[in-house]
Amino acid sequence: MKFKAQDKQNQLIENITVHHLVVGVDIAQETHVARAVNFRGVALGNPLVFNNNEDGFRSLDRWIRDLSASYKLSHVIVGMEPTGHYWFSLAGWLKNKAIEAVLVNPHLVKKNKENRDNTRSKSDKKDALVIADMVKNGYYSPIRFHSSEYDSLRVLMANRETVVKRLVSTVNQIHRWVDIVFPELRQVFKILTCKGALLTLRLFPLPSDLCKLSPDDVIKGWQTFMKRHSGVRRAHLLIDLAKQTVGSKQASHAYKLHLEQLLEEHDLATKQLQRIEKEAKDIVERIPYSGKILAITGISAIALAGVLGEAGDLRGYAHGNALLRHAGLNITEASSGKWKGQLTLSKRGRPRLRHFLYLITMSMVMNNKEFKALHHHNVEVKKLKKMKSIMKLCGKLARLLVGVVRSAEAYNPNKIFALAA
Repeated sequence: MKFKAQDKQNQLIENITVHHLVVGVDIAQETHVARAVNFRGVALGNPLVFNNNEDGFRSLDRWIRDLSASYKLSHVIVGMEPTGHYWFSLAGWLKNKAIEAVLVNPHLVKKNKENRDNTRSKSDKKDALVIADMVKNGYYSPIRFHSSEYDSLRVLMANRETVVKRLVSTVNQIHRWVDIVFPELRQVFKILTCKGALLTLRLFPLPSDLCKLSPDDVIKGWQTFMKRHSGVRRAHLLIDLAKQTVGSKQASHAYKLHLEQLLEEHDLATKQLQRIEKEAKDIVERIPYSGKILAITGISAIALAGVLGEAGDLRGYAHGNALLRHAGLNITEASSGKWKGQLTLSKRGRPRLRHFLYLITMSMVMNNKEFKALHHHNVEVKKLKKMKSIMKLCGKLARLLVGVVRSAEAYNPNKIFALAA
């Protein structure tokens, strides 16, 4: 089955009929502004300013009903920009009221703001009218309301990203601390975040502390927390290097306090990350089709959780190319006459979804023999650049995921890769 974006666009346009009241809402943190037009774009009624609370939403409902009755319109569609998280409450309230709610791209709103008055002026009332015009012309996308599992994955994976950033920042600061205070520690432990290195920094944070100890004292300290310690040779080497370190010997107390706090932050972030990943894996296991996807070599539960958290239920996509467009991995071209522009990725989509699709593709190129063979064929036979081949395989992955889910069949490499990539 071929996927044509134009067919989807035509359906969005045809959805707006002569019986529709089209409402555009400019979203803000506390106060929203609504404007209404008919299917031809004629402005109806006066603008409405309402608060982001239950009373404000009720005033919007009354305003919509009054306009519908005045102009004898039987259908309502409400468009809004996905401004931060401020639109969540209104979208959920409209859903409960069985009022169709859709989203418009903020970038397109900015591009279309001169359509009405041919000026670059900007105001809440004008933006609301521009949004209504865009909805009337079919430049919108339906809001995907997901079940609790997918919403939970979205929240967990967004939280995971924040924790990972904190953890990476803390690890970098630990590396910096070691480079300043005890650079020779790298000769004992190649990886400063391994269990032995972190334990050494906890027990003997400063080189001056090690200089006062014997190898037996160091080994006893290791044995308190580790059954398998680094050994006598490393203990001797650690003390010898501490005695001849070129690290800073000033502000010892301040450096010691800094290291203690860095290790506390590292422990906290590590513990939080483990808890988040456990919760995410448990939720993924409850999704009916996850077993078929996880059976594919190269796809991990955490990576799949990232995809599902951003994309929602994969059964809602008609084709893998729709998933690519949602991620912003669809191809765009700028050409005019004899001039042919370069093909690029649109990147008009969810960046976190792009991130996880890319990570899964890289993992499958390394671990999945079919994807590895396709990548080799793209690079060696088709002479594609390696990154271009990876992007092409991202498209193959998207079509694979949606195909497996929609067909309810297990992964079959002979069937899926019978055709050219």
